[in-house]
Amino acid sequence: MADIVIINPRFDISFWGMENCIGLLGKRANLPVACLALLAALVPDQHDVTLIDENVEEIDFARLGLADIVCLTGMSIQGRRMREILEEVRSRGVMTVVGGPMATVEEEALEGLADVVFVGEADNTWPEFLRDWERGCHKNRYEQQEKTDMARLPLPRVDLLKANQYMFGSMQISRGCPFTCEFCDIIVTFGRRPRLKTSEQVLAELESFRRIGLKIIFVVDDNLIGNKKAIKPILRDIIRWQQERAYPLTLFTEASLDLAEDEELMELMGLANFQSVFIGIETPNEDSLRETKKFQNVRPNAGTLVERVHRVQQHGIDVWCGMIVGFDHDDPSIFDVMPKFLAEARVSAALIGMLHAIPTTPLYDRLEKAGRLNDDEASDRYGTNVIPLGMSREELRDGFVCVMQRSYTADAYFQRLDALFIDERFKFVLHQLPYWWSHPWAWTKRAMGNYLRFIIIAGRLLRSVEDDTLRSRYRQQFLRVVGARGLEPHILFIYAIKVAMHYHYAALARAMAQVDDGNGSMPNAGRSFSRRKQPTEAQALAS
Repeated sequence: MADIVIINPRFDISFWGMENCIGLLGKRANLPVACLALLAALVPDQHDVTLIDENVEEIDFARLGLADIVCLTGMSIQGRRMREILEEVRSRGVMTVVGGPMATVEEEALEGLADVVFVGEADNTWPEFLRDWERGCHKNRYEQQEKTDMARLPLPRVDLLKANQYMFGSMQISRGCPFTCEFCDIIVTFGRRPRLKTSEQVLAELESFRRIGLKIIFVVDDNLIGNKKAIKPILRDIIRWQQERAYPLTLFTEASLDLAEDEELMELMGLANFQSVFIGIETPNEDSLRETKKFQNVRPNAGTLVERVHRVQQHGIDVWCGMIVGFDHDDPSIFDVMPKFLAEARVSAALIGMLHAIPTTPLYDRLEKAGRLNDDEASDRYGTNVIPLGMSREELRDGFVCVMQRSYTADAYFQRLDALFIDERFKFVLHQLPYWWSHPWAWTKRAMGNYLRFIIIAGRLLRSVEDDTLRSRYRQQFLRVVGARGLEPHILFIYAIKVAMHYHYAALARAMAQVDDGNGSMPNAGRSFSRRKQPTEAQALAS
């Protein structure tokens, strides 16, 4: 029997992490990476397994020194901390194994730091290694050649997570994406043929989160609707499960923009209580979209980008988006165009980043051949490894910082937020359902709970924000939304979360403004912001 410890290292501050506001929400981290609980489930019963997420608890290295195997999983943004942990654990004579997105796309960066390295998906190779270890004949490198059959995955061990420390839960329904975006490594890692779990697996996972008390779940698929035909029956089963239990869980996910072209799919997602969706819009510059092969965003008969975003919003699904500056067809005018686009689209939360070439992607190969990749020192200085074509590296870095500052001023952010939630009187699908007329007690409980959550979050913000101007602005926003939507408690609750998120985004923008931190390097917050796909990779197994 082995004592196995699986670790997710802490993240630097990032768009997704909500580090600047998570304490105001009463939690220590936004969500656990989905691979932790799945890796634990893949460990045979005869072994003991412990999960450590450094984002919610400190690492006890003395405890690790007693383990038989210490496993790390993580992505490139966690690379510095991964190396520190590996070095410390190895100094104690403990076997170390490492996998995840970083090991898959930057294997050489971990050379000499681990006894065993896993490349690619590891649903089969992780248990294989453990069997080999028991027999004393394990290899030092495992690479799974075949794609995982998602229908054969076990129920993740979410019971091993410190659930009360997280704002959200995380689960995965599918892997893979049918599209060919040049900058994205998802199709390299997971392939272009989406693979899905069964409805039985999905419902069992939802039930497991309900049991441990996590009520908001991020479905971390890089594109939930990659296989529209296959996801629709699963969504119908989720709807049935939710309604049988008075909608205990709120869901959000990532999807491609062609969601706006499928009325049935938008209706099913709304009925399943997917209240928000993150969409990779990337840029309002259609030449740049074609350049990066994001053809699903430039279909001539589907409407403009803004029209499609509005269509999703009109179906009761809030839209977040990813935006990128620095494509070859971008010139400095993009720094004016992008904030205007976000305002017109009424998207309050936009992950804006500089184009970054991830190893193994077609973009990386193209730029490497053209001699357009920064070295490590220049990458730190300019915040990206891409040498832009339509502007200087300084213009890209400074323009990116300017876009962030302009997009996350209180005026710009709340103009976008209020345009949707107050002017357009946005409603989530869930709160327009006839279902609630036949379940008045369940509706009353939900409404009272949301009123209470709104009061708690608003109170914490107004007590904790030290900036007098910002605190006054938040007070004004709360009064405005109460005056406009006071009889809709769920809107108040979500609005309060979005106010807290502004506090996080504004802090990120301020940090990025400090571009010259003594050696000319972009601060960590700026670098972590520049890789849109990484946060979703952190949730994928690839362990």
